[in-house]
Amino acid sequence: MSDPVVVAGGREVVGRLDTPDADSVVVACPPHPRHGGARSDPRLRAVSDALAPDVACLRFDYGEWDDQRGPALCTGDAERALAWARGRFDTVGLFGYSFGAGVALRAAAAADPPDACSALAPPGEAVDTLAAVDCPLQVVVGERDTTVDWEPVADRAAALGQAVVRLPSGHGFAGQFHRLGRAVGAFLSDRL
Repeated sequence: MSDPVVVAGGREVVGRLDTPDADSVVVACPPHPRHGGARSDPRLRAVSDALAPDVACLRFDYGEWDDQRGPALCTGDAERALAWARGRFDTVGLFGYSFGAGVALRAAAAADPPDACSALAPPGEAVDTLAAVDCPLQVVVGERDTTVDWEPVADRAAALGQAVVRLPSGHGFAGQFHRLGRAVGAFLSDRL
């Protein structure tokens, strides 16, 4: 069961809360909104399904895109969604896919980190945030992904002693939704 959620703030963030009666929640950051990224993304749904019924999942849409400050504004959206979740749940995790993985990593590196974070197919520029992430971290990549430069992120996460999962897949993880959902869901559930 899903409940609609509106996260107030400088920008309106709208989402769906799956399994709202759980004690823990994962905030799920979608891929780039200019490329069809939304809370309905099948990778976000796969993670939400894997978390149920023990952990809730807030799948949200970013506020209106701004070409000048888009990534920073989207990170702010994720931080507000985390704050909303912290006010309602005992423990809070963070997950993101592709562009959303970069958003999740930046939000996890902020002053008030989540209890755990998982980044699926993170873009290469996210490598600079990894050292500042102060919570258990999982990086999941597709070994045949040619869309993002994931290798520096996976290598740096491994060097920092964080969990790295490599799946035999491209960027979209076609045919791997159940498998990636289980991998991410188990990591986050175990830490929340």
